Amino acid sequence: MTELNKIALKILENGKGILAADESTGTMTKRLQSVNVDSTPENRILFRETLFSSKEMSESIGGVILYDETIKQKTSDGKNIPQLLTEMGSITGIKVDTGAKSMAGSPNEKITEGLDGLRDRLKEYSKLGAKFTKWRGVYNISNNYPSKLSIHSNAHALARYAALVQECNMVPIVEPEVLMDGNHSADECFNKTSAVIKKCFEELNLHKVDFSGLILKPNMILAGSNSKNQISNEETAKLTIKCLKDSVPNEVPGIAFLSGGQTEIQATENLNLINKFNDTNFIMSYSYGRALQQSALKHWAKNINDINGTQTVFNHRAKMCSLAAKGNWSKELENQ
Repeated sequence: MTELNKIALKILENGKGILAADESTGTMTKRLQSVNVDSTPENRILFRETLFSSKEMSESIGGVILYDETIKQKTSDGKNIPQLLTEMGSITGIKVDTGAKSMAGSPNEKITEGLDGLRDRLKEYSKLGAKFTKWRGVYNISNNYPSKLSIHSNAHALARYAALVQECNMVPIVEPEVLMDGNHSADECFNKTSAVIKKCFEELNLHKVDFSGLILKPNMILAGSNSKNQISNEETAKLTIKCLKDSVPNEVPGIAFLSGGQTEIQATENLNLINKFNDTNFIMSYSYGRALQQSALKHWAKNINDINGTQTVFNHRAKMCSLAAKGNWSKELENQ
């Protein structure tokens, strides 16, 4: 077992998952404005510190993905954020891409940037305490998309990123997200997600990335958000497992799903069913942003000094996700 494999397994052990708290300042500003809270550095760190010091962090959250601003901030009692996370039993991660931009040659699609200077930034983040990283490739889905150009270019960027991360002795999270926006069927989502993931692993292999030292962060297989032909949660679980069995090499230790616009309950229920039907060797867990934070954010916005109340809401959501990662969640437990 390599050191990278140990880190990956530690993040996802015993039903633990990942809290994606890597919203850029722009995205976090939109989230805070949506609940009528000023987006100041102080308010951004107050909300995140409230979550990071919650009791359930130790039980349910194996890793936290941070943003550049956050990894350099200090808590109210002067600790570095990675130090707080370590004390809570979570491993520090960092988002290292610089965002998705319009793709030259296919302007309706996106290519993720951030490879320039990445090697030096990784060294800096490693010194700050990061043990894993994240890079997101994003793919539109329709009759014409994702194009071959998008599939190849994003896979190539993800592979170059992952190779640099492993060179720096950190675990790369490889996130190829096929968006759920659109009116496509679940079958289209299955076919296009499969093509995207297969191409990613082709490029990862070409770049000599150690599959046992990475975590895959894919979307689940869903019909488009505007599709008239939605499928059941059971069908989502079965199609998602089939897609991953067909597309992901066995050496990969774990898969941490993104919530991708699902509600908190949908993301939890679908993960639970995936684990009930899981007949693979992959750990199937979560790397949720909004699906872990949204209820806590709404509660916190009513009174940003109500730390205990906000933590109670977050603890419940994290516990439900952890139960789902073991296939032990139920609607009855949700409502207790």
